[in-house]
Amino acid sequence: MPKPGEVTLAHRGVLFLDEFAEFDRRVIETLRQPLEEREINISRAKGSFRFPANFILIAAMNPCPCGNFGAKGKECVCAPVNLVKYQRKISGPIIDRIDMWLEVSKVDHQKLSDNKSDGDTTKQIKKRVITAREIQKKRFADSRRGIKTNSEMNTRDISKLIILKNEVKDILNASAEKLDLSARAYHRLIKLARTIADLVDSQEIENNHILEALQYRPKKVTVG
Repeated sequence: MPKPGEVTLAHRGVLFLDEFAEFDRRVIETLRQPLEEREINISRAKGSFRFPANFILIAAMNPCPCGNFGAKGKECVCAPVNLVKYQRKISGPIIDRIDMWLEVSKVDHQKLSDNKSDGDTTKQIKKRVITAREIQKKRFADSRRGIKTNSEMNTRDISKLIILKNEVKDILNASAEKLDLSARAYHRLIKLARTIADLVDSQEIENNHILEALQYRPKKVTVG
């Protein structure tokens, strides 16, 4: 009998996958359905089963097997063929389903012992997140599907609830064409921009919100 797996156990929580590219490719590809439909459907001879899988995915991976590709002061010892094979473990459909891609550079040793911080405190960030969640709660108060966050919107919800100004739409369409974004990535970009706008309590999506959302798309890596 089918039993709940890790994605179902992470329902309404966070699923953290470290060394993402080291997972078997078949395992990575099975994330397609839950990331898109927020549930898992399993068919067996005795019947079909459906498990909830609405979770936040956080994945971490090195830029290459040795971990030094692109690092300052360090040499990557990976053979080009191994580097390409490693990077291709994460397919285009999986990339499309992950909203934010961030490259984290090496931390200076001096900063490790420095208690000073130039960024916002956890308390300040928490306050902004709570405010954004309240905004979204009101936005979807009349939703028949019971959604609560921007990420849960489908294309019909986007067309109904999000009206883009012409100048914002022009930037979005021009960028989507230049980056050759899929329809899925295009709509996820709008949802992310809407969330960025909510975090600063902006009623409309502005140019800078779209541009910031675009910065979170994965950068193409050239293997030399």
